[in-house]
Amino acid sequence: MQEIVSSVKRNYIADLARQRKRVDGRGLDQYREISVEPGLIENADGSALAKIGNTQVLVGVKLQKGEPYPDTPESGVLIVNAELVPLASPTFEPGPPDENAIELARVVDRGIRESQAIELEKLVITPGEEVWIVFVDIHVLDQDGNLIDTSALAAISALWNTKPPKDEDWKLKKFPISKNPVTVTTAKINGEMMVDPCLDEESVMEARISMATTEDGNICAIQKGGSGTLTLQDIDKAYELAVTKADELRKYVK
Repeated sequence: MQEIVSSVKRNYIADLARQRKRVDGRGLDQYREISVEPGLIENADGSALAKIGNTQVLVGVKLQKGEPYPDTPESGVLIVNAELVPLASPTFEPGPPDENAIELARVVDRGIRESQAIELEKLVITPGEEVWIVFVDIHVLDQDGNLIDTSALAAISALWNTKPPKDEDWKLKKFPISKNPVTVTTAKINGEMMVDPCLDEESVMEARISMATTEDGNICAIQKGGSGTLTLQDIDKAYELAVTKADELRKYVK
């Protein structure tokens, strides 16, 4: 019975896409309701809760002293982790991070790192010996599709919310963040490209592409998902949507 229902749902969503419609009545270029609440975790140096539709992600930031990477002795360290707890979705399983959690962490990390949102060179205490490590921990609370955009939005909001630690080795007046990368995910269903896929749409999409862009429209990260293919026209459309919708998403970053 479940396979029959899934097949019926797949055909229904695909048929709607053919008509340039969606299961929840949105336009192809329309996000679900968005909200961001910064500063919710008292014992974190920075935090934010982001919601896109019914998807909820909480991100905490912690600053800790440690050793730099050998190949970047004069740079602080950024470490992003993602946790997909079973309470958030029946598809999440307990245990070590699976490939979905690893992908989520890497995509969020890449958007922050490649945009140079954090001035990591300012986080050096003693070159080659001791630096500040920025831990960004992603906790998925509810999964209803588009975890990448929700997590990226929560992460950059949490970083902007980050306050300096009370430590004598901290010499800066504030946390050194200067850019605001935002990620926009577009799914391809029955040949149509649509932003912010909900969970039902993700279950039937042919492919997806997530693009992180900076304020000037430059791409700082790209991740392709799904087994289907994307044409050059699809990618051009995804970039157009990424730049346009990123401006909307940035308004929610506190």
